[in-house]
Amino acid sequence: MKIDWTVCGAALLVLTLTVLPRVEAGEVLHGVKARGQVRCGVSEGVPGFSERDAGGHWRGFNVDFCRAVAAAVLEDPDKIELVPVLAPARFPALQTRRIDLLLNNTTWNLTREAVLRVRFPGILFYDGQGFMVPAAAQIATLADLNGATLCVKTGTTNQRNLETYFEAQGWSMKLLVSESDSEAAQAFFAGRCRAYTADAALLTALRLQAPEDPHAFVILPERISKEPLSPAVWGGDPEWATVIRWVLNVLILAEENGVTRDNVDAVIAENKNPLVRQTADEHEVIARALGIAPHWVTRAVKAVGNYGEIYERNVGRDSPLKIERGLNRLWNQGGLHYAPPID
Repeated sequence: MKIDWTVCGAALLVLTLTVLPRVEAGEVLHGVKARGQVRCGVSEGVPGFSERDAGGHWRGFNVDFCRAVAAAVLEDPDKIELVPVLAPARFPALQTRRIDLLLNNTTWNLTREAVLRVRFPGILFYDGQGFMVPAAAQIATLADLNGATLCVKTGTTNQRNLETYFEAQGWSMKLLVSESDSEAAQAFFAGRCRAYTADAALLTALRLQAPEDPHAFVILPERISKEPLSPAVWGGDPEWATVIRWVLNVLILAEENGVTRDNVDAVIAENKNPLVRQTADEHEVIARALGIAPHWVTRAVKAVGNYGEIYERNVGRDSPLKIERGLNRLWNQGGLHYAPPID
């Protein structure tokens, strides 16, 4: 006997929809919905990632991801509050629920997940720790920094990576430690240290703020670490972590499936694209399980575009930073971004 799996699948979904209890949102997700606003912790004044424009409006890669989350969860990308947080205060801000989502180029590592009990839903940006130096100094390699004073931001993996790397090489150094990215950059541009070390993308962004000519400074090609930058959430609400993980995943899947901000309505009408080809029952079951309204995928993509659009607009070819995508390409284009299928 031939089994019609399409009919069986539809029947199973209807049954599931009937018996599935209403999911109670976790503490953070419930608070976001009750408040009607997603509070995202960000760095302030980092071009391409999180900065205010001349009109005082926030923009950047991390800001766009916050907007995508608000569109998915609250059906409105403008229902966000951007909260500037310094590196030492970012995890306490999560743990005390001052913010719902941390988006300030934070590296995912074991210590933070196990000891601080925060969760990293997925990698938003692949980076590595680099070094910016004055072009006139004619510093060709990291070996030229042996014995130098180096600028670094406190409360980051960058400081520990730096100390570990220099010790392994048998080199000496002096540290000039700052509380914020802008403070570290100002110290470097003022000549108080011979090099500034941070994630390479951050160095590219802050180089634009050089007081005179950005080309007077160069970023060395060497990298001393892997920096998988991830959104971070409080570890006590797995439902919220799941929502954030899948907002990120669908933005990646949208690019992989050719779904853009401009064509999403046409894609839905055609009903053939794997990203949105679901029945009303399927939409309802998944949305109820997540604790949010159906069609959240469409709302997220409509709000900010797919992952590639977000990247190129903020830090890639259409931005002043012009950062080559490299590892941030899709898995089938030579990069590392790979999202699980939606069904």
